[in-house]
Amino acid sequence: MRHYENLVIVKPTLTAEEIQSNINAIEEVITSNGGEIATTDAMGMRKLAYPINKNERGYFHVIYYTIAPAAISEIERRFRINEELLRFVTIKYDTKREVAAWNKLVEKAKKGTTPAKAEVEAETVVEEAAAEAVAE
Repeated sequence: MRHYENLVIVKPTLTAEEIQSNINAIEEVITSNGGEIATTDAMGMRKLAYPINKNERGYFHVIYYTIAPAAISEIERRFRINEELLRFVTIKYDTKREVAAWNKLVEKAKKGTTPAKAEVEAETVVEEAAAEAVAE
């Protein structure tokens, strides 16, 4: 069993129920192929770097899981078939260092703090400290 991370971007035109049903279908595909979902992280609606199929925004969702490598091709095939997904990316964690990073990401996702949120919070603190230093 290897460690994987999937980031999927769902169309923004869907309702909350439709988005959740798509995410549940993705999770079902993973578990039906013998995978075990460690955690998921709903990142919410975000602006895309560039338009995809005339969509400026998308609903981002990250899924962390372990599965046999042979099942990844079936999972990605199902992603390609799903017309509600704008994009997806599958990241494989191989080395011990990568698996340790995967474990940290899973723990942060379980706590509700994503690395991006932590970085933004850290940058805000640094910027506030710099602004205070300039003001003095």
